[in-house]
Amino acid sequence: MNHNGTSLTYLAVAFGLCAVIGLEREYRQKSAGLRTHVLVGLGSALFMLVSKYGFSDMLGLRGVALDPSRVAAQIVSGIGFIGGGLIFVRRDAVRGLTTAASVWLAASVGSAAGAGLLVLACAVAAAYLVVAFVFPLATRHLPRSPTEAVLVRISYHDGRGLLRDIVRECIDAGFHVAGLRMAGPLPTDVAPTQVGVLLELSGNGTQDELVPRLSEREGITEVTVLADEAD
Repeated sequence: MNHNGTSLTYLAVAFGLCAVIGLEREYRQKSAGLRTHVLVGLGSALFMLVSKYGFSDMLGLRGVALDPSRVAAQIVSGIGFIGGGLIFVRRDAVRGLTTAASVWLAASVGSAAGAGLLVLACAVAAAYLVVAFVFPLATRHLPRSPTEAVLVRISYHDGRGLLRDIVRECIDAGFHVAGLRMAGPLPTDVAPTQVGVLLELSGNGTQDELVPRLSEREGITEVTVLADEAD
């Protein structure tokens, strides 16, 4: 029996659904983006199709017993190596968990599509979008733990000693500066140049108090509180 047409449909569904998941990760500029998620989903779908149809010529042979579920189990095990490479620890904080989970989910969506469970694959992809876009809005209304990091990107004119004032304002607002790195081009001449810095803050301070205090300072051009980028 020729399953080429059906198989191509399943692969196309896996491609589209995993592309949606990958676009969300790409939009958030994560380490695993569109290409990774599409490749993982397509590969998982293809493995499922091979498991279903690739050994049909051996069916009925004496002494041959096939178990299609074994391939699906190996997909789950194999994707763990990719996910493990996306997770790392810095200063006792675990990074990359959400991205690793999204890759694992893309593998499951691709596997479901390859198995012909298209409604289930679409439902899980839709649920992922709810988790990715709706849940962050809901969690913003929850009380924030003092140990939770807040990422703030600040653009300012260099050469005026503003970085020292920015750090002081954060401390005065009740935050502790847990990390600091440049997030923009360094100045190339003596004239003031706009640069950016990414601050990782923790403590009991509130964003609603900090952002206006920083924005009112002369020389600071932008203050943006970023969504959690750790994952």
